[in-house]
Amino acid sequence: MAGSLIKIDEEIVTSAVASVTLGGSDWDSSYDVYMVRLNNVVQSTNTGTFDIRVTKSGTNDSTSNYDSASKLLRSDTTFSNRTQTNENRWDIELIGTTSTSNGNFIFYLFNFNSSTEYSFITMEETTFNSNGDFFGNQGGGVHTVASASDGLYFFNDASNQIESGTFTLYGLKK
Repeated sequence: MAGSLIKIDEEIVTSAVASVTLGGSDWDSSYDVYMVRLNNVVQSTNTGTFDIRVTKSGTNDSTSNYDSASKLLRSDTTFSNRTQTNENRWDIELIGTTSTSNGNFIFYLFNFNSSTEYSFITMEETTFNSNGDFFGNQGGGVHTVASASDGLYFFNDASNQIESGTFTLYGLKK
């Protein structure tokens, strides 16, 4: 399996930005499956959620065609089941602020190059916030539009800034 992940795009955030896009003009459509890894993502405040949209021709798709389901595990209370239907984004999770809190994520992308099938994503997350609460979230989502996607757009739904993090897109070689 060595050498199976081929780096396509990487964005390293070291000062506050409103959003991060992976893929778009850097998209390589020669892969069937993609992996996205986010390390040490930090937001400017503890409000709002960290969210994802697919990109179509390099532009984030804000239509209400995002469905998802996941299991959220928390250290401060009991677990919960999360579902979304016909939303304008995939809601991932709240990430804390400062260097004492961050989020780490792995996503797998399927059917992104197909113009006749829905784009699917699987999500795995571990985060901790500045209150000392730990979270784990695992699930998946579908963009219910039969058209090709060419990347992911990351942002905070409360218009907070992404302070730092490493965002990397890989193609999974057969």
